Amino acid sequence: MSAAVSVPKHRLFESPNSRAIEIGPWTITARTNPISNAGQSDALQAAIGGIPLPEMTFGSNSLELEHKDSGWKYAFTTEEALKGVRNGELQEGDGGVKVGYADAWIKSRYVHLWEPTIGNLMNSCYSTGASSSIPMPQTVPTKPFDWTYTTLYPGHSTASSSSTIEWKPAERNNALHTIPLAELTRHDPILFYAEIPLYEDELHDNGASHLLVRIRVMPTCIFILQRFTLRVDNVLFRTFDTRIYHSFASSPPLVVRETSGWEAPYDRVKYRLPKRDDLTPLTDPMWIAKILSEIPSEISQEIGAGTKWRGLGNKVEVATLQ
Repeated sequence: MSAAVSVPKHRLFESPNSRAIEIGPWTITARTNPISNAGQSDALQAAIGGIPLPEMTFGSNSLELEHKDSGWKYAFTTEEALKGVRNGELQEGDGGVKVGYADAWIKSRYVHLWEPTIGNLMNSCYSTGASSSIPMPQTVPTKPFDWTYTTLYPGHSTASSSSTIEWKPAERNNALHTIPLAELTRHDPILFYAEIPLYEDELHDNGASHLLVRIRVMPTCIFILQRFTLRVDNVLFRTFDTRIYHSFASSPPLVVRETSGWEAPYDRVKYRLPKRDDLTPLTDPMWIAKILSEIPSEISQEIGAGTKWRGLGNKVEVATLQ
């Protein structure tokens, strides 16, 4: 820690399912709860339009910021994040993904037969092609949605916020409109830290999708990173980051928000493994994000994996709190 950095007056609060800090005009509250129960899941599913919930949904988790001087309130919640998932047929720019073996599976049209009279699942596979007399099994139609749970949600101003702010494009040559990495990598004390999972799903054993929010409050600033990570085995990797930064020294108070999206084919990321026989890093969101950011941006943030996902690229915005 630099000798020039003094620790400002602040207060910490803690309860079984939440932690909070009051520092200057800010109150920040992180809520972490168990996975949603059946009743909570039903209510959440109805609120987001009826799409199936991720396997691990933390519907009561959230991160909330309140700036008392301006009345501005901003939050990251599971419900609003899931509202950002495409509900309905995928459209251009949604970055729709098929699992690696989908086309071959559809062409073969093989199904397992259920024989109710003996109560066994027959071990053999039978063709149901055009020349087959075996009928296709009955299925229950499900509402189409983005099964990868990809979301471009960057947080939101809450309904109880008494201040409406306007996010404006950052000025390219204005140092105050950037997130200072040097400050964030200094060894300053961390006054408050929280890690809040919002949801996670293993995509029917085809990969993984998860959304996590982290916050650090240091003597000079607030820094938030929300990261969505997607791995579809043998198809692609995708990351969407939202970074929020506020310097306590800014006057008038300024908030910087940066959103960044990367994507690359699965094999291109796999090729960067430190050890060919150790696939563990492929399940590490931090390692995935590092590799994607190291791939030339004209690939990872423009071409991606060929899905035409609208989340690719980088955008920096600022908002003044008054």
